[in-house]
Amino acid sequence: MWGVPAIRWSIDLGRFGGITVRLHVTFLLFLAWIAIANFLAGGWRAAAGALALILGVFASVLLHEFGHALAARRYGTRTPDITLLPIGGVARLERLPERPAEELVVALAGPLVNVVIAAVLYVVLLVLGRTEPMSGASLVGGNLAAQLLATNVWLVLFNLLPAFPMDGGRVLRAALASWLGRSRATQVAAAIGQAFAFLFILAGFFFNPMLIFIGLFIYLAADSEASTAALRDLVESVAVTDVMVTDVRPLHLAAPLSDAVELLLRGSQKEFPITDGLGRVVGVLCREDMIRALRTYGPDVPVSQVMQADVPLVLWTEMLHNVFPRMMAGRYPALPVVDASGALVGLLTRENLAEVLMVHSAMTDQRPGRRLGGQWGDGGRSI
Repeated sequence: MWGVPAIRWSIDLGRFGGITVRLHVTFLLFLAWIAIANFLAGGWRAAAGALALILGVFASVLLHEFGHALAARRYGTRTPDITLLPIGGVARLERLPERPAEELVVALAGPLVNVVIAAVLYVVLLVLGRTEPMSGASLVGGNLAAQLLATNVWLVLFNLLPAFPMDGGRVLRAALASWLGRSRATQVAAAIGQAFAFLFILAGFFFNPMLIFIGLFIYLAADSEASTAALRDLVESVAVTDVMVTDVRPLHLAAPLSDAVELLLRGSQKEFPITDGLGRVVGVLCREDMIRALRTYGPDVPVSQVMQADVPLVLWTEMLHNVFPRMMAGRYPALPVVDASGALVGLLTRENLAEVLMVHSAMTDQRPGRRLGGQWGDGGRSI
């Protein structure tokens, strides 16, 4: 799987080919559960065999995700990290392929890696004298190579199910985008993916509880992708000045942290632009920065020492579609909007963007075709 947001609670295993490989902590719990269950059933030999199988499976999953990453690199898209989860792997791309043909190639690259692995294992088993390579694929006490062969075949079939945002779902979206457009294709593919998610959850109650977790993950990921696609469609024709917050209280870079805390507690503002003596923006201080700084330095530390100083500035003449990738890529909670002289004129926040999206969706449901315009601004209040 690829394209979903960054996943927290992960352990770095190292960088390979410029990509950070991470292991989610739940994967360690999964390994411990597999080892203990098999040890109780058949002793150390059974536990070691089960762990070897699981590690082999996730090596296949890791190579699957590297297939996506290398295909995306062909189109100029980097992959910051790959995270291994108990339900599979996730490759996080800097941006999604824009053209349907590119998305199709990136989506099929992962399953193709599993096809190659399965073919190599099939040939190896034939060379070793197994006339029926799949015959030793029993999950308990079976031949490890045969088990991995069967697993890679299953990974190909499973990932190609049209359950967005799995690989098959992305193939479906790429096919639909050619005549429905990307946004509408995403909505349709996400709806189909959520239908599959319900089927997984239902099947989990009768067959394997792991299917419940897979279903929940697919449902939430499909919903997130659909929301992101709707937001991307919205920003195509919207100016920054239409959605920025102008009722903003900046802080001087020499002000103590206690001033920021007081403004935070007395108002609704959560992100504070930091300005120098000439009124130029030099950074941003968000609520999370304040909490960390209070615990570490106390209330008297200057905000200049705890602010985010590398936040990109947004010109007030820009369109939102040019700014949106910068905000998403850097995971910034807010970006300062400035005029040509660098003076602060507003603040573009994730929270405000989410509110605009909700209002726009509601208005679109009532009056299809109505576009976002200056009426969605905040009344022109001054800073």
